Amino acid sequence: MSGLSIRKAAGALGAEISGVDLARDLSDETIAAIRAAFVEHQVIFFRGQSLEPEQQLRFGRRFGPLNVHPYVKGMADHPEVMEIVKEPADKTNFGGGWHSDMSFLEAPSIGSILYAVQTPDYGGDTLFASQVAAYEALSPGLKATLESLNAVHSAGREYSARGQSAQKRESMQVAEAEGLAGEFVHPVIKVHPETGRKALYVNPAFTMRFEGWSRRESKPLLDYLFEHSRYEAFTCRFRWEPGSVAFWDNRSVWHFALNDYPGQRRHMRRVTVDPS
Repeated sequence: MSGLSIRKAAGALGAEISGVDLARDLSDETIAAIRAAFVEHQVIFFRGQSLEPEQQLRFGRRFGPLNVHPYVKGMADHPEVMEIVKEPADKTNFGGGWHSDMSFLEAPSIGSILYAVQTPDYGGDTLFASQVAAYEALSPGLKATLESLNAVHSAGREYSARGQSAQKRESMQVAEAEGLAGEFVHPVIKVHPETGRKALYVNPAFTMRFEGWSRRESKPLLDYLFEHSRYEAFTCRFRWEPGSVAFWDNRSVWHFALNDYPGQRRHMRRVTVDPS
């Protein structure tokens, strides 16, 4: 037996797992149990962990190859590890809007593993929204319409000079993607390869338009889907502490890092799992 204790965090998604030390070299059985919980609950949380970058990398690699972000510089010795830092003087935060990590790539990531090194005294929570729940709440007619559509994703807007993610921060090196980012097409309804569940796969940060539609034509339907997909009943909220870990499924989950802790420091480390 894996010895894990799993407790649901909310109705739509999320579970907190205890009884495991992620810094250890975990057994195949334990990894299989964690992966099953990740797939079932869409985002899983751990508390009281103590992870060096090498240990976070080892844990992440148990789920697949790790991504090197094309626009955010990783650690010098560990390019797969992103240091996500907001210093007290910074006004904007990284990830401060609803999005799905790396949907702007040709082969988007499976999931992201975020570890809290330092957290503010208050604020800095992360919201998560189930795009499975969002899809299931749609009418049969709209589901049928969306099944026939693909959407164009790009980092060009979010990582442009005016984009939220490219804003200058004291402790992060972020490159502007203007003129560099490509466009990639993904189905609007994504079928999860491990569960077969369907989920909406568009997001406000990286979805530009529907394939074959102009941006003007796409905007009304995309705006409706963006508003629908963050409905409160589809969400859960995680309060970070130093040593907390969140592991979310980018194939079916949006997230939003709240920027409500002015004058305080928040330091996180992220690794992102790519498809095998």
